Formats: sequence, structure tokens, C-alpha cells
Amino acid sequence: MDWQELTDLTQGRPFVVERVRLVGSGVAIEGEFEPPQLARLGSDDQVFVAAFVRSHGSIKEMERIFGVSYPTVKSRLKRIAEALDFVDTAPAPTGADIVDRLQRGEISAKEALDELERSR
Repeated sequence: MDWQELTDLTQGRPFVVERVRLVGSGVAIEGEFEPPQLARLGSDDQVFVAAFVRSHGSIKEMERIFGVSYPTVKSRLKRIAEALDFVDTAPAPTGADIVDRLQRGEISAKEALDELERSR
């Protein structure tokens, strides 16, 4: 079974993968594994996201591929984006990070205190 069949079968309902088998090695792992966010999208949305990435984010190319208008592409991207939790790629610095920067002289004591206050 591939992801498309699985997402069609689950019809958007949450699911958990309980067994993973590594092809060709005979090794199987059992437990509870949540599928990646993109795998939880419907198969049509997975195809849309893949096309968007392959077109290097070109909305004009997406219009051509799917035969739809600019607002339609934007609307669909917005709907898909709302279904995804975004990973914070710039997490707030920890207290230890701030103290390290203070010790290295990269920030002043006042700046360190301000950052510590903001991180609460």
C-alpha cells in the first residue's frame, strides 16, 4: 500500500502507524508512529505540494500545470498551509545561550537581562 491509498482509505481522519518494516533487511519495528504532516494531507494536496516544490514555488507554473487561476493557486496554498504545523526554525535562545553570549562579550549585561525577560 502506498501513501496515496492510505490517505484515500483514512479520508482525512487521524491515524497511527504501528509497524515499520525495513525493505530487504527483515527488520521490523513496532510502536506508535505518527506519520509526517505531509503524509496526513489528502492525496490531491500531496500532489499539489509536490508540484509546487518541483516548480520552485512558481505560482505562474502552478497555474499552467493545473489550468487554474492565480487566486485559485493562492487559495489552495493557504488552505494547505493552515493544515500544517510549522516548525520554529529560530527558537528563542535558552538562558544558557544568553549567558554564554554575555560571557563572550557579544552582548551587554542589560541586553542579556532584556533577552532573559523576553524569553519568559
